[in-house]
Amino acid sequence: MKIISRLLSILLFVVFFGFALQNKGSVDLQFFPGTTMQGPLVLFLLGFFVFGAILGVLAMAPSVFRHRRNAAKTKKALTSMQKEQEAQRLAESQAPQPDSIKNI
Repeated sequence: MKIISRLLSILLFVVFFGFALQNKGSVDLQFFPGTTMQGPLVLFLLGFFVFGAILGVLAMAPSVFRHRRNAAKTKKALTSMQKEQEAQRLAESQAPQPDSIKNI
């Protein structure tokens, strides 16, 4: 599976590298009226892709942290329940001590 993943990664790199070599032309990017940038198409595409990926990660961060916090709470509750269960088993396995024996 690792070999297939590596081959796919190499193939994608070659395809994107070929795309970059074929699109070296300069383009005008107009943000607002009067604001224009000139540069290679590939750099603009790469920049907007990276910007979109960063926005996607930032949008997912709150839900990831919420799930981690819930998982930690659940793990803590499970650990305490296991300790209580172990204490009950230990108490059930020991013979009861009579109340009338005095410690000397």
